[in-house]
Amino acid sequence: MFGRLLHDPNLWHLNRHSLAGGLGVGLFMAFMPMPFQMIPAAALAILFRVNMPIALAGVWVSNPLTMAPMLYFQYRVGLLIMGKGTRGGSFEPTLEWYWTELVNIWQPLLLGSVLCGLSASLAGYGLIHLLWRLNIRRHLRRRKEKRAARLAGRQSR
Repeated sequence: MFGRLLHDPNLWHLNRHSLAGGLGVGLFMAFMPMPFQMIPAAALAILFRVNMPIALAGVWVSNPLTMAPMLYFQYRVGLLIMGKGTRGGSFEPTLEWYWTELVNIWQPLLLGSVLCGLSASLAGYGLIHLLWRLNIRRHLRRRKEKRAARLAGRQSR
């Protein structure tokens, strides 16, 4: 279906930019209140040429256990940004109740979802870059220490 687009090495290799971008895409899509989040995550990974498996794994931050608290938090963030109070009312487990409430909550939910998704995406992207740099520094420091130990061993002979 995607043909040559799936042959881009950045979609499958782990490097700093591909990994950070893949996590950013996955976390952003994890906060979108929609079904089948993995499909747009894969499309965005192809579009931005970032690691697709990481993008797909990042989507699973929202799973059946975390989805309800995430949606409620996103709704509350949207209400806060819009300056609205929470709605009172009773819960009725009927399809009509869900559709009626969706009409009332979609704007703050969507705003909160986008803001939380952007925040999580940027945080994940930055965290990967930070961890990658720290790992490189640690690797270079160890290499330098090994080199110094070899030189000290040669000089003591």
